[in-house]
Amino acid sequence: MASSLTKDSVRPGTPGSEKTFFGHPRGLATLFMTEMWERFSYYGMKALLPLYLVAPGGLHMNAATATAIYSVYLSLVYLLALPGGWFADRVLGPRKTVAVAGVIIMLGHLMLALPTSGTFFAGLGLVAIGSGLLKANISTMVGHLYDGPDDPRRDGGFTLFYIGINLGAFLAPLVIGTVGESVNWHLGFALAAVGMALGLIQFLLGTRHLDSRSDIVPTPLSAEEKRATLMKAALWAGVAAVFYAIVGFSGVYTLNWLLVPITLAGLIIPVVVIARIKRDKELDRAEQSKMTAYIWFFVAAAVFWMIYDQGGSTVSLFADSSAKNTIFGWNFPVSWYQSVNPVMIMALAPVFAWAWLALARRGKEPSTAAKFAMGLLMIGASFFLFLVPLGIADGGHKAAAMWLVAIYFVQTVGELTLSPVGLSVTTKMAPAKYASQMMGVWFLAVTAGDATTGLLSIAGVDLNKTGIVALQAALAALAGAAVLMYRKKVRELMGDVH
Repeated sequence: MASSLTKDSVRPGTPGSEKTFFGHPRGLATLFMTEMWERFSYYGMKALLPLYLVAPGGLHMNAATATAIYSVYLSLVYLLALPGGWFADRVLGPRKTVAVAGVIIMLGHLMLALPTSGTFFAGLGLVAIGSGLLKANISTMVGHLYDGPDDPRRDGGFTLFYIGINLGAFLAPLVIGTVGESVNWHLGFALAAVGMALGLIQFLLGTRHLDSRSDIVPTPLSAEEKRATLMKAALWAGVAAVFYAIVGFSGVYTLNWLLVPITLAGLIIPVVVIARIKRDKELDRAEQSKMTAYIWFFVAAAVFWMIYDQGGSTVSLFADSSAKNTIFGWNFPVSWYQSVNPVMIMALAPVFAWAWLALARRGKEPSTAAKFAMGLLMIGASFFLFLVPLGIADGGHKAAAMWLVAIYFVQTVGELTLSPVGLSVTTKMAPAKYASQMMGVWFLAVTAGDATTGLLSIAGVDLNKTGIVALQAALAALAGAAVLMYRKKVRELMGDVH
């Protein structure tokens, strides 16, 4: 990235102010590369995970169990983003938290590379913990590089950062997926550890370019709070250890003893968190109204992510068993499908940004509720489209790869309609008291969606069946229609937020 650094004049006091990164603070290069390599490791492992779980040379599970594990894992990553933000705010600060997160993720991938099921699940747990710690804080440090929300470079900086995310996500299946599927599963997981190690090394070397605010612990725990927190953590850890020891030694332990509690937590915690904010008597009438409107967006997002994230499990497992993974006679690894979304994001995101601006100039930009409805309708359409390759497979034939590419394309269009808008509306509608926590609340919508998928899989529902896919598609379409129908009511509840 050194070649892309140019001399430029920036505000005094900016760390590394002698150079910029495409006109942005030099620290953005450090965070761009850190996130790119972390996403490289994360998406590479994610692309391999469901395939390894069902493979005869892997853990050889059935599709329902593999989908449950995959969904619970994703649910846990986003659930842990909330305590990840708390940990940085109260204990270590963002910069040190991200460094610790990188070490934990790297160790988790190394454990995944060991050929035993016990270390594999322990590795998944470590990657989830590390990802939760990192996800909540690295974006915060990007924000620290700028002079507040009115800095004209801020949106462009986050756009560059977003490109780093998708660049890592695009390359990962092509490299890690190929090695994992074609050479050795555990070598693929080891490559993910190498990717995270590269990200961690360049982060540590480049921390001098970060803003000093990234080292600050905003609201540090008092000595009394530290003791109380440690005692509570030790108590709950002890209860869990005793419980699972009893279950294990009694001989009744199965994987569901671990999956079910996490899945239920992924459904209950989001409800509890939003209910706690909604019941807070310190919120004024306008903030209460906005939170009521936000619940509409939250539920819509949960439905969206429930279907969207099955692109890496349900659709991927279908491709593994029932698709012709060839283009012009050339075979490619199943994990490569996971590169379709990030490359389309990079291609289409500028188009959407231009389109919204062009419509806004004409006074015709759709409202936030209308954009959410469009996202839900698109994600529903992707699963209606999924019915075609499912029907081909039911007829005893292999479905063409382009059917699956089309599914991912439609899902990407839906993502660009809903996800960036959801991030934006979350920051705009957050009550002042919960301004720093609301991004974690937005991530809980992903948790709730994935936890629902996990619960269905644990219950033995085959998500690759035509009827179930059609039911989910119809649910998304109905949810989209409901948001569209009540968009004026939601708009009124949003108050001064546009």
